Amino acid sequence: MDSQLIHLFWTFSIYVIMLLIIGGYCMLATLNLVRALIGLEILMKAVTLLIIAAGYVSRHPAQAQALVITLIVIETVGIAIAMGIVLSIYRHKKSLDSRNIMSLKG
Repeated sequence: MDSQLIHLFWTFSIYVIMLLIIGGYCMLATLNLVRALIGLEILMKAVTLLIIAAGYVSRHPAQAQALVITLIVIETVGIAIAMGIVLSIYRHKKSLDSRNIMSLKG
């Protein structure tokens, strides 16, 4: 591989690691369910960026793009379902605090 491509991959890897840290912290440090979903979105964008960078470096960008498009579709459906569950919890408990989930039954 070209050293310029490897340098580019490591540059993207630094940004991916920063996004992973930010997303993980956002998910773990908050009790608000919407903020946790935003943290999950940031984590997924980090994975997406890593897949694109790896595809570019390995000279298989079409395969990486197809994988990323599939990931985006699955991510969108998952977040839509999770947001529906969060809205249902909000309507039932009038709060987005994750500690209120423990009292739900059924």
